Amino acid sequence: MRNQQFAIRPTTPEQALTELRAVHFLDAANATLSTPSALLTDFLAKSWPEFPATASVHQQLKNLMATPDTDAQAFLSQQSNVPVTVFYNLALQRLGFAVDEDFSLADPLSAMQKIQLPVSTHAGEDLTLAELKQAWYLLLATHTKNGQTFLDQLGTHGYFVPFYTDPTVTKPLLFNGKTQPVFDTHRLIREVVYVESPQDTDHDGQRDLLKAEILRPAETNDGLKVPVLYTASPYNQGTMDAQGEALTHNVNVPLQAKQPNDLTLADVTAQPDTTPLPAGRAVTQTTQTAEETFARDESYTLNDYFLARGFAVVYAAGIGSKDSDGLCTTGDPEETTSTIAIIEWLAGHRTAFTTREAHTAIPAWWSNHAVAMTGRSYLGTLATAAATTGVPGLKTVISEAAISSWYDYYRDGGLVIAPGGFPGEDADVLAEEVFSRQLQAGDYHRIQAKWQAQLASITKEQDRATGNYNTFWDARNYLKNVHNIKADLLLVHGLNDWNVKPRNVNNLWNAVRDLPVTKKLILHQGQHIYINAFRSIDYTDMVNLWLTHELLDVDNQAETLLPNVVIQDNTQPETWHAYPDWDAPTNPRQTFDLQEDQLVSEHVETRSGAVSFNDQLPSEQFNHYVQHLDDWESDLLGDKHNRMAGHRLLFKSAGLTDELTLDGKPTVHLSVAVNQPVGMLSFQLVDYGDAKRLKPSPTILARKSLDEGFQWREDDLREFQLGGVTPWHLISKGHRNLQNRTNAYHVDELKPNAFYDLDVTLQPTHYRLLPGHQLGLVIYATDFGMTVRGNQDLQYSIQLAEATLTVPTVTR
Repeated sequence: MRNQQFAIRPTTPEQALTELRAVHFLDAANATLSTPSALLTDFLAKSWPEFPATASVHQQLKNLMATPDTDAQAFLSQQSNVPVTVFYNLALQRLGFAVDEDFSLADPLSAMQKIQLPVSTHAGEDLTLAELKQAWYLLLATHTKNGQTFLDQLGTHGYFVPFYTDPTVTKPLLFNGKTQPVFDTHRLIREVVYVESPQDTDHDGQRDLLKAEILRPAETNDGLKVPVLYTASPYNQGTMDAQGEALTHNVNVPLQAKQPNDLTLADVTAQPDTTPLPAGRAVTQTTQTAEETFARDESYTLNDYFLARGFAVVYAAGIGSKDSDGLCTTGDPEETTSTIAIIEWLAGHRTAFTTREAHTAIPAWWSNHAVAMTGRSYLGTLATAAATTGVPGLKTVISEAAISSWYDYYRDGGLVIAPGGFPGEDADVLAEEVFSRQLQAGDYHRIQAKWQAQLASITKEQDRATGNYNTFWDARNYLKNVHNIKADLLLVHGLNDWNVKPRNVNNLWNAVRDLPVTKKLILHQGQHIYINAFRSIDYTDMVNLWLTHELLDVDNQAETLLPNVVIQDNTQPETWHAYPDWDAPTNPRQTFDLQEDQLVSEHVETRSGAVSFNDQLPSEQFNHYVQHLDDWESDLLGDKHNRMAGHRLLFKSAGLTDELTLDGKPTVHLSVAVNQPVGMLSFQLVDYGDAKRLKPSPTILARKSLDEGFQWREDDLREFQLGGVTPWHLISKGHRNLQNRTNAYHVDELKPNAFYDLDVTLQPTHYRLLPGHQLGLVIYATDFGMTVRGNQDLQYSIQLAEATLTVPTVTR
């Protein structure tokens, strides 16, 4: 068990005392206590808000052991001093760690070091009164065994309930640079407004109205202005799963030859829509009272956490969703306009109405005009899109597993490439799934013809026939507009996310490296997941520090205290490392030559000959792989002489004598030929070597064990754990249509059996290979999980003399 806390703010002793008074651990009643044991007893008594009676506190103290032979009640009542070892014995137990299981009462400081929990400064074996206060301050900021700070855990037990109505309490209340749960979530105000967006995507002659659901603290009705967490979720009002499934494309089709072209970037650059907009609706009156509410929201537990801390939360599904106007467009500028319209209203720059009849306007009068966007996947994607507009009021985005260019989500190198786990999905399928206006029969009856025309247009323009980059995809490329970004960025992504692949965050990170905004990056070993309930990293605390700085303008050193890059280790559980950068341009590179079956790290001058494979499988084998992707992957990466022999090339390095850490984008250079005027290549970079590795998905350690506030919503505590011994692990992937050797929009001629130079950049990574392991490169054609599967008689040949693999590296 290891604990990494990047968000503990170093605090002066004077400031620590001020904050202890603010959270009522220091008060007039204990100011006269003259011995460390009496003060510690008082601190501990306060830490059991559910046990106010003195007799109950004594019983709780008896349940703690101060030394191997004495409980806390006996020790503290008999001694005036508090040895450092006694303090940390009691501290570890209050943090939820078990005696003899997690630590020894004879040596608690060793456990503090092993678990990586902070220890306060002390001069001798006993704590002075001053040292005890500083130790207690640090303890409140320290993580418990379940991954929350001790003070957060006390809040979930009701510690801050008296603060709700205490007029002497400053709200928001800060401790260690972070906001505390002093807002009563049982009194949240829930209301609905309809924001008028500057667009008419359903072409009905009126600007689109967009439903927004708001949760805000009751204190806002008394004049408190609060910051806003805004999650733009096209799924928020429901999804059309059956309809999307019905529209899913057949991927068991052959790869098609393409007509060569001489297109330039200018030829595929999307142009702005200049269609005149209808005039805005007339405002007949204005109010501060909403007319509609809602009973249940599709909440995100990170947002729930901040609702207890005085932030408002807004959810909006955007154009084409139930109770809103418009048509879904899957990631284009219209969807971005729909997304930022909500921000403009929150910042006081756009009109919203109390009902869809749109007569009475309602401002966001309770907002402090500082907005952060949160969310994962499509939700994080829209946060990225909004940031690239530079919209005023958007102070920061916390963008998790987000798309930065939709071409990199549904395409790769001139090929149709499915998001991992969803063969046959495309932009039109996603649009159909989130067009929740269909959930209301009357509304859909009026809009059905327009929607079917819109859907047909998306299907045509996404162009599954060629897989080329075109104006459709260019309109959905947010990287073109990163120069507009003014919001600070906190980017989170999984290094094993084959849904929204790591290229999306890597391209964004590299594009903003020199922008004058603060940017942070967290890379985890997960797939397409949230990480806010992990035990080993203080992600929620980091976000608290970040948002307190960004939205409340508190100088808590978040921009310098949080590392630029935090990366989860792939070899050790519960281990995270801080780095100055990821995929830095200055990273050294190591090149391997491809020899038959081998990756050779020292250049060999006399390489000759070609190696070949055929992509066509026996029908029975092909049909089995279509239904059993795991078997295909296992055979693809498995023994040289298994049933994929002759259908792929496998190159392995010698066993590594030293650790090798890859950091960035591996590249492959080949001279390749195919026997027909059509072809594609796929690549996997692989760690070969028997080892226990992190499981693909995090393990739930304790269900509903994380309370987001007092008697409030809950989350499961999770963590990546080691699984059984496995022979390999996928590091990176890449794909390329052989007719797109130049780029994704320029189609090259492909003559049968002619050799062509090909350079392919694989998905970026950060990966540690341990001594004794082998680095492997697998070259094949059909990727059963991502490409089309035509089972064509395509024979590929590669000239070994021209073949290299180059990997960027970094040292810790």
